[in-house]
Amino acid sequence: MLPARSLLMVGLRGVGKTVLLDRMRDDAEAAGIHTLRMEAPEGRSLPALLAPQLRQALLRLSRVERARDLSTRALRALSGFARSLKVKYADIEVGLDFDPEPGLADNGDLEHDLLALLESAGEAAREAGTALALFIDELQYVEEDELAALITALHRTAQRKLPVILIGAGLPQLRGRMGHAKSYAERLFEFPEIGALPGDAARVAITKPLHDQHVDITPEALDRIVGETHGYPYFLQEWGKHSWETAPASPIAESDVETASAGAVAALDESFFRVRFDRLTPAERRYLRAMAELGPGPHRSGDIAAELDRNVTSLGPTRSQLIVKGMIWSPNHGDTAFTVPLFDEFMRRIMPGNAWRD
Repeated sequence: MLPARSLLMVGLRGVGKTVLLDRMRDDAEAAGIHTLRMEAPEGRSLPALLAPQLRQALLRLSRVERARDLSTRALRALSGFARSLKVKYADIEVGLDFDPEPGLADNGDLEHDLLALLESAGEAAREAGTALALFIDELQYVEEDELAALITALHRTAQRKLPVILIGAGLPQLRGRMGHAKSYAERLFEFPEIGALPGDAARVAITKPLHDQHVDITPEALDRIVGETHGYPYFLQEWGKHSWETAPASPIAESDVETASAGAVAALDESFFRVRFDRLTPAERRYLRAMAELGPGPHRSGDIAAELDRNVTSLGPTRSQLIVKGMIWSPNHGDTAFTVPLFDEFMRRIMPGNAWRD
């Protein structure tokens, strides 16, 4: 196994990051790599996510004869890690199969202990002739000090050429958060940006599954779908589904897409958009509605404040909380953009008129 840089995919909601993450994991498993799959929700600590997954991986490694001793040592490190950090991270729940080894990953300091733990796990994986791949989705929700500890541990395993790698996915602000956590993060990771599909690829995403079912679509209908969805993969799926269900026969016509658009928008409003809107406070909703009034964005903070007839400083806490919730991000200093494509259109639908200004 040769070492490789860890990879963090960044992009807006609905561009297919999670699908790519799971496909890459399937490919890694097929190649004999031991994988850990986690999703980082708000309010859950990284140690709590990592510990049970790592335990399962190490138990699998312990079945390899030549790696049994090092796998057992790594499991002892995990026991020390979980016990020493339980006071600070009360959500850690993991079965402890072995007694801790004194002095191994048990200092109670996350950065030091996670480094020792991943080193031990990497040594076991190397001895077994395989690798450990950590697949973590929604990585932007991990606290900065926990990100710093993870970066430090991965840096150390890379220096020692141990077969441990992180494949992660998150919203666009993840790149900046990693850099804030550790200044050398950009040298340690690759950050491919996942976005909307270009026109030709978006057309193939619609026509290929149709042709597989011996169904055609007119060029005008295809252009209408690509235009309505702006090439975002999740929206292409919705418009394709509703157009399929609406059309009485092949080929699917532009009039079929026009009729299907109402159903696609309603479905997105009730699921993809609404589930995020319902998590917002009234002040946060007004902030996003002011952004929507200005268009898709990005927008200057001063322009948003002007829409709300407020000063920029007073809106700072609301803006910060929306960033924490993953609703907006800052592509440049002083700029604010939606993390959910077409959310400006949804906000104008759900909060029409000018009553929101009051």
